[in-house]
Amino acid sequence: MQKNLTNLILAGALAGVIGGGAVLAGQEIYQNYQVTHSPVRTKATATKTMTSKDTATNAYNKVANSVVSVLNFKKSGNTYNESTEGSGFVYKKAEGSAFIVTNNHVIDGADKLQVITNDNNTVTAELVGKDALTDLAVLKITDSSTISTAAFGDSDQISVGQQVLAIGSPLGSQYASSVTEGIISATKRLVQADDDSGQNYGGSTVIQTDAAINPGNSGGPLINLAGQVVGINSMKLSSSSNGTAVEGIGFAIPSDQVVDIVNKLVKDGKVTRPALGIQMINLSQVPVNEQQSTLKIPNTVNGGVVLYKVNSGSPADKAGLKKYDVIVGIDGKTVANQADLREQLYTHKVGDKTTLTYYRGTEKKTVTLKLNQTLQS
Repeated sequence: MQKNLTNLILAGALAGVIGGGAVLAGQEIYQNYQVTHSPVRTKATATKTMTSKDTATNAYNKVANSVVSVLNFKKSGNTYNESTEGSGFVYKKAEGSAFIVTNNHVIDGADKLQVITNDNNTVTAELVGKDALTDLAVLKITDSSTISTAAFGDSDQISVGQQVLAIGSPLGSQYASSVTEGIISATKRLVQADDDSGQNYGGSTVIQTDAAINPGNSGGPLINLAGQVVGINSMKLSSSSNGTAVEGIGFAIPSDQVVDIVNKLVKDGKVTRPALGIQMINLSQVPVNEQQSTLKIPNTVNGGVVLYKVNSGSPADKAGLKKYDVIVGIDGKTVANQADLREQLYTHKVGDKTTLTYYRGTEKKTVTLKLNQTLQS
């Protein structure tokens, strides 16, 4: 039976690595960019209760003037040629500058960056910092009275079926500040994407929406009807594992994650993350008979992550974790899947201690370990 479980994992179910790369079996993720010739806020504000005044038009009007087009130029000889174009929005102003959040893949490899504001003013932008793993970047431009800021809402308070709007520049700045409407299809999905060079950036927890997201929308805000940013549009699923075309499956980076990352980027220009040093799959990916015969866990355990490999010398190894242990909790919070584990783990800093709850067979155990460093952007 252990051979069957190993074959299942090696066949493509291995979807997560903490402290290393990660894979998503099958489906193609399409990164959405267009190829063409006051104090730092520390948390999102509470999501407002919706009222009859919270219409799509009112919500759009609250945010539209903060949304920008982001142009990526690469140098060829003595000239700069526009390479990619995406979206972004101003989230704060400080010390004469307006700070813009966008996607890392929009600005990646740029020799020069420009921003087109909502009043059609083109200005040079400076890169403050970027993070490949979460696909986020922060730019700054000279502040102007014509630029407004958008407020972050609490992405932990969103719900499936909630109405949302995606704002950005689909197909480039000629369609700047376009808005599409949809709903939240799922509040948490663990997905992964590669860039054009095939660089793998690992898994991320994202919001799924059916609001239309097209090339050029990347980096633009996903807002609720109160006009708060609950996510940053980043990618869409364009085909299934068998090549079938897919519509209405887009992904946005949750605002709570965005706030944490942009504050770190403004402070340090990069993000340093803690690592457990494990490779894992969701318990739900393991057939029930294998859960009983190989993992030997109680049949009352219906969520968690299964350790497929524990890296030698890692915090998990030093804490005594082993292959086929099933993690069901971290810091007292339930772990149903990889998304839960990653989300809580990345609230920690290198050197912090974290407590894991896990099953080894039928025995439930708890261990505290010290986190070391993993990938930097």
